Amino acid sequence: MMDKQMYRHEFSVFHEDKPVPAVIRNYQQTDFKDLIEIQAECFPPPFSSDLWWNEEQLSNHVALFQEGALCIEIDGKLAGSLTGLCVDFNPMHPIHTWKEMTDNGFIRTHNPHGNTLYIVDIAIRPKYRKLGLGKMLMQAMYQVVIQLGLERLLGGGRMPGYHNVVKSVSPEAYVASVVNGERRDPVLTFLLRCGRMPIAIAKEYLEDEESHNYGVLMEWKNPFN
Repeated sequence: MMDKQMYRHEFSVFHEDKPVPAVIRNYQQTDFKDLIEIQAECFPPPFSSDLWWNEEQLSNHVALFQEGALCIEIDGKLAGSLTGLCVDFNPMHPIHTWKEMTDNGFIRTHNPHGNTLYIVDIAIRPKYRKLGLGKMLMQAMYQVVIQLGLERLLGGGRMPGYHNVVKSVSPEAYVASVVNGERRDPVLTFLLRCGRMPIAIAKEYLEDEESHNYGVLMEWKNPFN
């Protein structure tokens, strides 16, 4: 892999046809309070506050793999984050859980010699969600994949719309209908729009009532690899 380099990209987003200054950069310790606040806004009750980032997890993100710790500012206000780690992934044996891959968000499983950048979490403040910030952060992480010479970006997507049809539709059929454009899912459709493609469905991937604990493993392959 190449030497560690910090990420910073300044650009504009448009709100009601007006340009607003934006920055994607690596987050650091001074951002921790805002990052935890973002988690609280994104995952309000009935989500438990135990599921939000804590300072130990965030400290590990910065210390172990700061290249994979990205945040986005809108007009100077922290609006979202995207976190990843490196793993050695074997596509012949893809099934795993979020907890075992990410060390429950503490990323002590980070492997600096891994072949894959694995997404741990993405969170965007609700008030900014119509600006396309999630897709911008994902594209920034693709650039990290290329910069580090990794094979792919990978992560497990929730399928929160599945609970509406679970009694009549298998998880495989549900995912296929989203991929074919016959159905929209808040998470899977977003990931498809980001260029991610499903490679497997993992049972008991994450405790998630809406998805009935399924996760869809979705990758983006490095086009230069």
